[in-house]
Amino acid sequence: MTRARIGWVVCGITAAMLLPGCEKPEKERRPEPQATELRDAIQAPIQKAKQVDTDVQEAADQQREAIEAQGG
Repeated sequence: MTRARIGWVVCGITAAMLLPGCEKPEKERRPEPQATELRDAIQAPIQKAKQVDTDVQEAADQQREAIEAQGG
């Protein structure tokens, strides 16, 4: 092997040995989300209100069309 090739092999081995040290320590990692029940409890009425709003708008459109169909 040539010196250049040996140098690249040594660099590759060194990089492979140092790579596991690049991971974040446990204290720097973000914690797993634990507030999913609270988030769901907050989001449920909001989503229900959005659906009710859509239903009300559709009913208003149908009523408006019915009134216009009767000549009004």
